[in-house]
Amino acid sequence: MLAIISAAIAPGLALLSYFYLRDQYDTEPIRTVFRAFLLGLAITFPIMFVQYVLEAEQVFSTPFFRSLISYGLLEEFFKWFILYFFIFHLVEFDEPYDGIVYGAAVSLGFATFENVLFIAVNGLGSAFGRALLPVSSHALFGVVMGYYVGKAKFSPSLTRKNLLLLSLAVPVILHGLYDFILLSFSNWIYFIIPFMTFLWWLGLWKVKKAHTLTDLHHKRLNPKS
Repeated sequence: MLAIISAAIAPGLALLSYFYLRDQYDTEPIRTVFRAFLLGLAITFPIMFVQYVLEAEQVFSTPFFRSLISYGLLEEFFKWFILYFFIFHLVEFDEPYDGIVYGAAVSLGFATFENVLFIAVNGLGSAFGRALLPVSSHALFGVVMGYYVGKAKFSPSLTRKNLLLLSLAVPVILHGLYDFILLSFSNWIYFIIPFMTFLWWLGLWKVKKAHTLTDLHHKRLNPKS
């Protein structure tokens, strides 16, 4: 059991550490990042319960709607809810890049607990594939969400509303596409590799843009520095 838990937790912690250490200015308090991680973990069972009900009642019979709503919208909305209502207004959230740290933390909390449950049922042989696909994709959905949330926090109120909408809509679409590929194609590996390549490019591009926004933010705060 210890080996299963270790194999399930390691990818999430490694990815979270990567994005955490990319913070170029004031690194976030570990306790606050861990709190975001735990909040992401806490929403796993409610999401899985709703998904079970939707599957049992066959509410969405086509792969498109299952992917977009049962997986993409449901999971990303819960993460967005946590990020906006529990993290967005914290004083520790004091620069645009922080959105990426907290977005990744919430997403990886969810992905890590989901990973523990999956590997416990399916065995250690599934750990490598899970790390490459579900765990890393959740991290990148969180990065994209966090980028828009971080940008929104330091934008005028009218722009903020549009950015907060994007912070939910873009991850939902990306997540829906991810699951649609897995559910719709028997040879999904040929589609998921270019999709994951694009997702990593997009996530790292958002990290770079968040660094630029954070640099500008600190220059406005310290114009003589």
